[in-house]
Amino acid sequence: MIDAIFSRRFLLLILLTVLILLSGLFATSFGAANISMLDVFTALSNQAFSLGEITAIKERIIIELRLPRVILAFFAGAGLALSGSVLQTVTRNPLADPYLFGISSGASFGAVIAITAFSTAGSFALPVGAFIGSTMAVLLVLAMAGNRVNQQIEKMLLSGVAVSFMFSAGTSLILYMGEPQAAASVLFWTLGSFARAQWDSLAMPVFTVLGCLVLFIGFKRQINAVLAGDESAQTLGIPVARLRLFMLILSSLITATIVAHCGGIGFVGLMIPHLVRLSLGASSIGSLWVTALVGGLFLVWVDVIARTLLTNQELPVGVITSVIGSVFFLVILTHRKKGS
Repeated sequence: MIDAIFSRRFLLLILLTVLILLSGLFATSFGAANISMLDVFTALSNQAFSLGEITAIKERIIIELRLPRVILAFFAGAGLALSGSVLQTVTRNPLADPYLFGISSGASFGAVIAITAFSTAGSFALPVGAFIGSTMAVLLVLAMAGNRVNQQIEKMLLSGVAVSFMFSAGTSLILYMGEPQAAASVLFWTLGSFARAQWDSLAMPVFTVLGCLVLFIGFKRQINAVLAGDESAQTLGIPVARLRLFMLILSSLITATIVAHCGGIGFVGLMIPHLVRLSLGASSIGSLWVTALVGGLFLVWVDVIARTLLTNQELPVGVITSVIGSVFFLVILTHRKKGS
């Protein structure tokens, strides 16, 4: 039985890895410029082994523009899916989502301040301001929830909603009083975009997601024990309150980092864990790597749709995920209603 489960997961890992590699190559070839799969292979071969010939402009588009964008999209999807899965497990709330804690609104607030107050500081000011704002939102939610987190999950969620409205109001006020150019510049970013992806900015989201994934896997048994209830977990010697607080901080760290680099992209942390649970069983926490890979694969193709759906125009990624997420949950609610 164990060998069968191991073989199934090993085959699933191989399948997802192949899909991710192929999707990455296909996604790199899509865009306004006419670039083929052969051009992508040639550019990568030229960079790695100095083999093949390709025009300088095509190589620059592939290596400097599209490839970092695909990598950022993958790790953003993986991180948001991981955060949603862990939050839904430790809070035992299937609707728990990283954005319920006001992180996206806090990041937008920080981004607006960075653009309006430090317009001459360059592109580095935007992610720094967004990260500071999202961190402020997390700290405010934790402060309002208090120390006894295991008894105040509802209070934490309500605090997140309140913090979200507070930062949204501040953002609207600054944009209203600021220059129209600043408002137009930040609006597209707050709806989610990978257009700012660069090689020198990938280190933070990549290492944050990978580091938190390792920690999540290390606490997998404790997190699974919380599913049976706080009392059952405490009888096993698990400090539920501290565990839940630690998982919240890690999930918030992932989300804050992604929002600081990509803007607000909703519904990924809600949809992907549900899809993995429907495919692999009730406890998706035992397959965190599957959740991460599926989330990354999902956002890579959402970004392809955003770049290619309209001619010479790019749609915000957050708009597409919101549309897909709304339809997804309408279908889920319809099926549950019929089942009941």
